Order: sequence, then C-alpha cells, then structure tokens
Amino acid sequence: MTFVLHATGAAQDAIDRVVPQLVADGVAGRIAAKDSTLWGEAAEAEASKRLGWIDAASTTRGIVDDVLALKADLAAKGVDRFALAGMGGSSLAPEVITRTFGVHLTVLDSTEPGQVLTALRDELERTAIVVSSKSGSTLETDSQRRVFEAWFRDAGIDPTERIIVVTDPGSPLDASAREAGFRVFNADPNVGGRYSALTAFGIVPSALAGVDVAELLDEAEAALPVVSEDSEDNPGLRLAAVLAGTSPRKDYLGIVADGTHIVGFADWAEQLIAESTGKQGTGVLPVVLDVDAPELGEDLSDLQVVRVVGSRAEAREVAAGEVEVAGTLGAQLLVWEFATAVAGRLLGIDPFDQPDVESAKDAARGLLDTLAPPAAADVVDGSIELRGSVSGDTLESSIDALLAAVPADGYLAVHTYLDRLGEERFATLRDIIAARVQRPVTFGWGPRFLHSTGQYHKGGKPAGVFLQILGAPAEDLEIPDRPFTFGQLLQAQAGGDATVLAGHDRPVLTLTLTDLDDGYRRLAAAVAA
Repeated sequence: MTFVLHATGAAQDAIDRVVPQLVADGVAGRIAAKDSTLWGEAAEAEASKRLGWIDAASTTRGIVDDVLALKADLAAKGVDRFALAGMGGSSLAPEVITRTFGVHLTVLDSTEPGQVLTALRDELERTAIVVSSKSGSTLETDSQRRVFEAWFRDAGIDPTERIIVVTDPGSPLDASAREAGFRVFNADPNVGGRYSALTAFGIVPSALAGVDVAELLDEAEAALPVVSEDSEDNPGLRLAAVLAGTSPRKDYLGIVADGTHIVGFADWAEQLIAESTGKQGTGVLPVVLDVDAPELGEDLSDLQVVRVVGSRAEAREVAAGEVEVAGTLGAQLLVWEFATAVAGRLLGIDPFDQPDVESAKDAARGLLDTLAPPAAADVVDGSIELRGSVSGDTLESSIDALLAAVPADGYLAVHTYLDRLGEERFATLRDIIAARVQRPVTFGWGPRFLHSTGQYHKGGKPAGVFLQILGAPAEDLEIPDRPFTFGQLLQAQAGGDATVLAGHDRPVLTLTLTDLDDGYRRLAAAVAA
C-alpha cells in the first residue's frame, strides 16, 4: 500500500464533484510535466521555478552516497550526535522524518536563549550541526550558526569539520560557507522551502542522524506514478478536493494522528498548507489536533477532520463527515505536496509564494535596529505584564475580552515565545481554550510558526484572534558579531509580529510572564474560567 484515502460526507461529495473536472483538465499529468501555467498568468513566473518537488525523490538520490560518506568520516572522528539549525520547511521535514524512523536529531528552530544554550551544552565534543537555509539569509539560522561556530572554536574544535551547510546554489550562504571551508550540499533551487522534504533539506540532516533515506526515497518514488496519473483514483487529486473543494468550503482542516506510525506529521502538513494557501483573504488553516481534542466533539460545520491512521485504513469504519488517510511516510510527503499544489488551483491562488511572510521579518528588523526596550505594559497584574489591542484591568478580564472577540466563524491562535522543549506544559493551554471558545484553536511556538502559519495569519481569512505568551529568559546569549542577543531577537520577533497583526486589525493580547510557574498557573485558570 502506497497511499489510501477514505472519505465520507461533504468530503466524499467534493471528491465526486471536483475530481472528474481535474481529470478532464489533465491536472495531474501537467504537474508531472511541470506545466507552470496551471495556476494562472499571475502565478506563472513563480510556478516556473517551483515545480522540482514532483520528482525530487529521484533527483536527490545523487547526494545520498556523499552524505553517508560524510557521516562515516565524522563517526571516525568521534561525532555521533547531530543538530539542525533551520526554520520552516528546513526543520519540520527532518523532524518528522527522524522521529518517525526513531533516530535522534536536535532540531534548533528557535531563538529562545535557553533552548539554544541547551543545544550548545549537549555534548558539543560529539556534535556536528547542519545549517539549512534556502535563501542563505535566514536571520535565525545565521544567528545559530554564528554561536555554534564560536563555541566550537572556544572548545578547540575546528568548525569546518563540524558545520555542514545546506542551501541553494548561489545563495549568500553558499558563497560564504565555501569560502570558510565548510562542507556544502546544494538543494534544487526549483523547489520552495515548504515543498523541500525530499530534497537535500530533508535528506542531509536525516541521513546524518541515521535514517535509511534510501527507503524514504523509495516510498516517494513508488507514489509518483500514482499521483502523476489523470485518474479519478489519484489520491493526490482526491485529497486536493478534500482540502479545497467542499461546498460550502470548510476553512479549517483538523489533522489528527490516530494510529499512524508517522510521528509529528501534522506539524509538517500545517506549514505546507497554511503557507501555501493562506493569501488573498482565503485559504485553509490546518489545526493540529489530538484524538481527544475538544473541536472533535463540537460538530463544527467549517472544520474538515482528516485522520492520519495506521496501515489498515481500509479495514476501519470512517466516522461520518471525516476522512482517513494512510500510507508510508515518503508517500504521505509527496501526496500532500501534490494535493496542496492542486488546492491552490481550486482556490485560485499561487501555492508557491508567501507574500505576507516578509512583513513580520521587516518589523522585527526595525525593532532590532533601534534596540528599544518593549513599550510600557498597559497593565501589570502580579507577575504578568499585559500589552496589546485587547486588554482589561486584570489578566482575567483581558482573557475574557480576547476570547469574546473570536468571531462565530473565526479561530484563536496561541503563540508562545518560550523554550518549546523545556516549557511543554504551555501547549496544554490549547485544549483548555478550545473547550471554552468552541472554535478551532491553533498553537505555535515562536518564532518557528512565523515560517509556517504566519502567512495565513496575515493573508488568509481575516477571522483570527491572537494570544502571545512571552517570558523573561533566565539567561541570555550573545550572538557573535551582532549588536543584539538571542533574547532581544526573540522579543523583536514577537513585537514585530504583533505590530503587523494589529496593522491588519487582528485582535492581539501579549502577556509577558516574569515568573513562568506563577504565570502558567494563573493563565491556565484564566482561560478555563
């Protein structure tokens, strides 16, 4: 079995109605042939250089032997632990691949000082780091590379033996890394970051960490003929109809891991779909759900539930109105990329650009240029500072006002700028809030969500309400040859995003917890009230 999809209700109706037209239009074959005209004249220029993902599994095979040779060379030098500095597609794909194959990879997709320090202190003498950036200018990744290089030097370790770079050919990082003597792997420049799971961005860190990447590529290649065929049985066309073809269209996609062997798949799919479709006031917002998430019991008419299940999907009875998919990891990666691209055609948008992502980056850079401290809090309630366009006299009244601002067809997004490995308890707030507001609730760790759902928040359906949670780092960390620290960078990223959201008339409440233990306790009580 490569990939299986079973649908009921509105999703099956969408498949029955939409897929025959997609077949008649020859959409699958045209994508396989890299026809850039599928998404309209306005999207043609971008699409013409973004369709390399369709056959990435075969084109990436050429680097596998080189990566494995590097792994053997590093092992001979005592290196058996690997970290990854990357954001968005550069980190989420390797994370799901390595977790699914059961190998360790430290994924550093944060500027939170504590999380960066933990990675630096984790047996540095045995560690090599992969620095991944498609553009070669990603601020977070550059900062992480700088501090690792400095720590390697301070420990008497040659950084050129421990830093491996993955980037597009000709990028600023490509040139500087080669000049510095780092090992460089170039990815296919004709693949966008969120579609890059089967390129060097996914394969290099995964193979170094110990994944049998040949197996993964085999799985994807086995699915390629299936998604390339103009047939009503094509699972990519069927999934595209589920994503963007229901009538009325469902704005929210609940992705549930329910018996699958794949670990963390919904987080990867979230950034693929949100960043690809959330623009021009439309799109599909994925919501990562557990099997007992409150939204599953609310019968939300605008939420399409897709369960990623085990290999025996054909033997299960699919719940009314839901969809179940099953398949190998390689097949899932390719089919969901294909379906997302087709969903862009159904929505009438370009699934390969991200026009609103840069706005938050620009705002953050502006704050870093001045290095001004955060504006005075609107309210200080014990250990919690409150700022934003929605606030009351206390934490409780401010939370009440924010939750009351969620539209009947809207959603709430929780953005937590804390150490995602050390403060996992804050993720439990998602379910508490969802149970209270009875609307979809997303949860993102800052700044990584900025490279994921951040595009949808500004460019998608204007129905979001936003809760930011920040802390006061116990220990900050300098960034070599930069005038700002990791703590200041994180503050600027949060402040920049809040500014842009407010500029789009999105309600935002920012909480800075000067005592995380007390802050978590009070916040959990306030959102549950």
